[in-house]
Amino acid sequence: MVHTFILESGQWMIAGNWLERNGMLITVNGNIIVTWDRTDWFSMETKLIFPSKDREEITLQYKGRLDSDERRYTFLLQHSELGKVEGEGWLGIDSIIQRYWVLGNDRQRRSGFETLLRLDKDRYYSSSGILTGPSLISAMEATIERQLK
Repeated sequence: MVHTFILESGQWMIAGNWLERNGMLITVNGNIIVTWDRTDWFSMETKLIFPSKDREEITLQYKGRLDSDERRYTFLLQHSELGKVEGEGWLGIDSIIQRYWVLGNDRQRRSGFETLLRLDKDRYYSSSGILTGPSLISAMEATIERQLK
């Protein structure tokens, strides 16, 4: 397994499209910063920006822990739209898969998922979605590219 995203500190740029239920595709871009402060704990900050100003930017602040088998991780997330979120991720051979769910009294049963397909050591393709109950309410597809120093 040769993943660099999440497993190594670094800065990444994201560019792609956002789609909302009954809506048009919206261009999205932004950045992701991954840091490791201990052997098995990481932090990740993501900012999604919508250049056309069709919607407010979205910020995500993760704090995660890599399991001892180094194939799974768990995380807590503060999401600017969903609030407090908890999730888990799996590190596959060529992809990183994660799912999450909103904590607290969330009557809407909101949750989400993301799959990151490794294109090469510096690029991933991301496909993600947010659900309310069984219904997909938004999706994003984007390329994530590491910014080399």
